[in-house]
Amino acid sequence: MDLQTRLNELAKRTLEHREVLLTEEAAKTALVMPFIQALGYDVFNPSEVVPEYTADVGTKKGEKVDYAICDGSKIRILVECKPSTAPLNLNHASQLFRYFSVTDARLAILTNGVVYQFYSDVEAPNKMDDKPFFTFSMDAIKPADARTIEKFTKQSFDIEKIVQEAGLLKLQSLLRKELEKEMAEPSEEVTRLLASRVQGGRVTAQVRENFGKMIVSTFSAIIRDRVNERLSSALNAASPSGPEEEAVLDEGGDVVVTTAEELAGFHIIQAIASKVVKPKRIVMRDAKSYCAILLDDNNRKTIARLHFNGLTTKYVGTFTVT
Repeated sequence: MDLQTRLNELAKRTLEHREVLLTEEAAKTALVMPFIQALGYDVFNPSEVVPEYTADVGTKKGEKVDYAICDGSKIRILVECKPSTAPLNLNHASQLFRYFSVTDARLAILTNGVVYQFYSDVEAPNKMDDKPFFTFSMDAIKPADARTIEKFTKQSFDIEKIVQEAGLLKLQSLLRKELEKEMAEPSEEVTRLLASRVQGGRVTAQVRENFGKMIVSTFSAIIRDRVNERLSSALNAASPSGPEEEAVLDEGGDVVVTTAEELAGFHIIQAIASKVVKPKRIVMRDAKSYCAILLDDNNRKTIARLHFNGLTTKYVGTFTVT
């Protein structure tokens, strides 16, 4: 079983059980230990994974970190766990900071079993950075996350390469946050820059306000178009041997044909939504003019509408479900 498959299975378990794992021990047993196993380490082999790892740190005696992942006598990764319902912050990482300076570990993970934060010593040797260089969440894991996590597996582990890439990952993470801020609420600097490029003349306060609104809507339109392009590509790539057409009766008694394209589109949306809800909660309700994709078979909880019938330009309409 490859890493992506193992992570997908663990993500499903996380979604199902995170709300009932109220203690740190519960999160460790149900979520964190399986994650360490997914990295290829034997959690029952004390030469690889040491639970409740203890070291004397200065005047503090007998302090423990939840797990030390080892390679023989060398510590590869320190892991500190918190309850799955607890948000992570630097206060939770105090033990990791202290242990980082007295062990040969150069990689540390702070996690609540759902969110995983990876730290190293990018800024100063043997001193753990105060910001993670990589963060991912089990309830929204992406293919790019799996590619990064692959580097921490037992088979691929190379601490020098990890530390080299950590600096780049950290910058990418910070840049992503800044771009997300600009997409939600463009700063004056960005608004002025773009306004000056597309419109001549003086950039007044009114121009800045108008362009700020347009930037937000344009970002949304770009994302929407990219999603539609990918859906269209997936539908166009569907093989002739794929799902066959199905005929059903609508509420008025008229025959409605659910096409292979609509079935393929439904399964794509169902797969995307499965990262958030159980797939069986996503249902399809076809009609003559469009095919509706609903949450819990409730027409007040429309996720998307597939407009594929008899159209030159086929498109997908998306909705916000509350």
